[in-house]
Amino acid sequence: MSYKGKYITGKADAYQISRSKIDYFIQCERCFYLDRKFAIRRPGMIPFNLNIAVDNLLKNEFDTYREKAESHPYIKQLGLNAIPFKHENMDRWRDNFTGVSFVHEPTNFHLFGAVDDIWIDLDTEELIVVDYKATSKKDEVTIESGWGSAYKRQMEFYRFLLMGEGFKVSDTAYFVYCNGIKDKVTFDEKLEFKVSLIPYKGNTDWIEPKLMEIHTLLNQEATPKPAEDCEHCNYLKARYNQSKK
Repeated sequence: MSYKGKYITGKADAYQISRSKIDYFIQCERCFYLDRKFAIRRPGMIPFNLNIAVDNLLKNEFDTYREKAESHPYIKQLGLNAIPFKHENMDRWRDNFTGVSFVHEPTNFHLFGAVDDIWIDLDTEELIVVDYKATSKKDEVTIESGWGSAYKRQMEFYRFLLMGEGFKVSDTAYFVYCNGIKDKVTFDEKLEFKVSLIPYKGNTDWIEPKLMEIHTLLNQEATPKPAEDCEHCNYLKARYNQSKK
């Protein structure tokens, strides 16, 4: 059994905690603590509907190759002897509310996260984590700036989850990064992209210690201090200071 919502110290059932919430902890321990202990949430983000549409179209396209057990042209372009992985749990692994999951025994956390896609290397029989990204910028897309560090952690955590479910997983993951072209002369009712295939060799060594830190934090009574660069906490502090004037 597992439960979600507020964390309850001493409860025997495993506590559900998602990959995105763990990233909250890394960004700001105070925001994470208030969210998990008291259900005081950060303001929700506006959904990126065009990005979601690109994700769905890529999933549909790769699924056609999954059903045929054939390699996609992007996979061939990378020089991999691989195909999209076909498994009875693929729908669960892609679902935001279930995802790839397992119970981490040292913390009794039921960890989960939804993947975009998984390929399988036919030579090594290792699974390959794949993530779709979409943006529109003048420069070449990269994972070395901006949200790149969060994207890398995301891939590493998916690998950790798949290993937790008992699979052999490659330490190299791939981003299928779609960059919308904005300088076309006409629209013609279609949006065109330049697609970049970006390999990333990750490291999951940070995850176990971080989970133990989270477990310690959730079982303490004192609310932690905010991160210095947390825009949410800094906004609330500014509002409070303004109200005192």
